[in-house]
Amino acid sequence: MVKSRKTPDRASVPDAWVAELLGAAFERIREALPPAEWSGLRLSQLRVLSSVPEDGLSVTELADRVRMTKQAAGQFVDALVDLGLLAVQPRAGDRRVRWVRRTAEGDALVGRLSDRFAALEASWAQAVGERRYATFRRVLGELGRTVPDGADPGPGQPSVSP
Repeated sequence: MVKSRKTPDRASVPDAWVAELLGAAFERIREALPPAEWSGLRLSQLRVLSSVPEDGLSVTELADRVRMTKQAAGQFVDALVDLGLLAVQPRAGDRRVRWVRRTAEGDALVGRLSDRFAALEASWAQAVGERRYATFRRVLGELGRTVPDGADPGPGQPSVSP
């Protein structure tokens, strides 16, 4: 008989899988930032929205930045345009390129969430100690880097160096 690893609080078990630990951390994020404050967006949509710099970028550059296909990035962009958070226009020098920028509403949402994430991270740093939290954040950045080496991480996105 195969035992299930699922228990009510697997994150507190010494041999918990890293996915369970990260899942517990995400649950803490969801508790601290209710979906109503996200305008009903998924975390993946917020990641795309927050990855658009102030001066904009092409859909292809956005896809590279968030490490997804150009087609998937285009679908995210279209959905965020429909919600009024992004705007798309042809690039001045090459009208074939879709140039993506955040709208004022998109900027406001990213600003609010950046403030909330900063407060959450400050509380985590206080709970475990500044030094341990800085190490945790640096390691997470190394393991899950979403910005290619040398690329600008975008507003509100910390750069991670090895």
